[in-house]
Amino acid sequence: MNLKKLVLRAEAKFMKTSMLLFFAPGRVNLIGEHLDYNGGLVLPCAIDLGIYGVVAPRDDALVRCFSENVPFLGVIEFSLSQLMYEKKHGWANYVKGMLKETKATCGFDLYVRGNLPNGAGLSSSAALEILVGTIVNRLENRQMSATAIALCGQKAENNFIGVQCGIMDQFVIAHAQEGHAMLLDTSNLSFSLVEANFLDYCLVIGNTNKRRALSDSKYNERRSECEQGLRDLNTVLDIPYLCALKAADLDKYAYLIDNPVVFKRVRHVVTENERVKKAFEALKLRNLQEFGKLLNASHLSLKHDYQVTGLELDTLVALHQAYGAIGARMTGAGFGGCMIALMPKAHLNEVLREISQEYQQITHLVPDFYLVTAGKGANQYGY
Repeated sequence: MNLKKLVLRAEAKFMKTSMLLFFAPGRVNLIGEHLDYNGGLVLPCAIDLGIYGVVAPRDDALVRCFSENVPFLGVIEFSLSQLMYEKKHGWANYVKGMLKETKATCGFDLYVRGNLPNGAGLSSSAALEILVGTIVNRLENRQMSATAIALCGQKAENNFIGVQCGIMDQFVIAHAQEGHAMLLDTSNLSFSLVEANFLDYCLVIGNTNKRRALSDSKYNERRSECEQGLRDLNTVLDIPYLCALKAADLDKYAYLIDNPVVFKRVRHVVTENERVKKAFEALKLRNLQEFGKLLNASHLSLKHDYQVTGLELDTLVALHQAYGAIGARMTGAGFGGCMIALMPKAHLNEVLREISQEYQQITHLVPDFYLVTAGKGANQYGY
């Protein structure tokens, strides 16, 4: 993307000069799915795709927004004194939610361009939230920490948009360091970084192009099932969240959970948490074969116990495995969206063409592939 031309287009749209450029990345979770709202460990990294925002401060309370990705919505205007959800405003509702949570006082003109696919599980919504939080922090000369901005993003999604997401997406987008993955303990927000060096393998993101709207999916249902499992366990135990239960103790307390579906959800959560610990150690030691096996096991658990995959994700994962991936799994909330694979670098483009053809024959959908590296967190950009 030519950033100078992006800024020029923004300045022409709003008739401004000397506008500022910001960037917030998307993220991919390497392993640890559906754990961030269960007090568990996750292992995400930011990626080198994201959302660019060109902004100019105003001397009133008006906010004007325009996105090159949805130009048919035109310039969306609203006042900081009237931050209400309006369906017709589409993507700008995420901007409103973040402005409400940060208690913003300075209006601005915002011109946005993203190269993240929307609704694919790469956190385009969280990227937009953290982008806006970073902009507010800069324009209003705040001293908000990355953690504070991340928490505002989560609250915006929970309270304004109505999706009961965890903290992982916003946290890694705000904090990420280039070339590293982050082991995040979502129960206390402590984290450790590990170099995301995949040696002779490439991290491939495959977009199934099976569309899903997170707030309309069964995400909230899965969260409710986990909450029921915790209540069942706590008729005898006293644990604050599901991931406080060790996988080795699951069979011992299985009798407390009457509903077999709820038990499957709990089993995924506690075993996935163990896989994250092992994956972090494998990545530290650059034991990619072990790391890949853990990715494969994660997908099977998400398929059979958490039941959030489906034909498209299962097909794309299986094809990557058949064509040489040492590990592959769905990533994100599921129900469509994206998967990841560690693929040998040799002849990768030809291999992806073969995978695409076979996937189309089975699903009648055309996948998109992204070869990504671990990127840096939200920041103001020079250009």
